[in-house]
Amino acid sequence: MRRVLIPFLTIVSLSGCQTPDEALTNSDPIAINGATAGAIAGDMASRLAEQIGPAGTTTIKMDKDTSEYAAALEAALRGWGYTVIVDGKAAKDQKPVELAWSIDSFDGQVLARLTTPSIALGRAYAPTTAGATPASPLSIMQRN
Repeated sequence: MRRVLIPFLTIVSLSGCQTPDEALTNSDPIAINGATAGAIAGDMASRLAEQIGPAGTTTIKMDKDTSEYAAALEAALRGWGYTVIVDGKAAKDQKPVELAWSIDSFDGQVLARLTTPSIALGRAYAPTTAGATPASPLSIMQRN
C-alpha cells in the first residue's frame, strides 16, 4: 500500500505545476482604426445578440470609454435595438446586463472579447484595409 501511495501523492502534487508560456500571457492593448473597429464591433454585437435575448427587453450597461472600438460597439448594439447605458445611470425598474469588452493583438491578429455575467464571447480577426475578417471560430463560454 505504501509503494502505491507515495508515487500517487507525488503525481498529484506535481499535476498542478505548469510553466507559463510568456507568448500567451503577454498581450498589448491596441488602438484600431474606425473601419477595423466597426467591422469587429458589428460582428461581435450580432453574436452577442444571438446569446443574451431580445433587444426590446434587454438593457446593456457599458463603462464609458473614448476609444473607437467602444464607440463602434455601442453604435452596433444600438443598431441591434438594445438600450445602451454608458453613464452608469439605469432607471429603477431596469436591471441592465453588465458588458465588459477587451481588444488585444497577438501575432498580427486582433483578439476581441465580450463578457457578461452569464456569457463570454471571443474571436480572432485579421485586420484588412477595409475592416477585419474573422480569423477563428467564435468561442462561447456560458456561466451558471
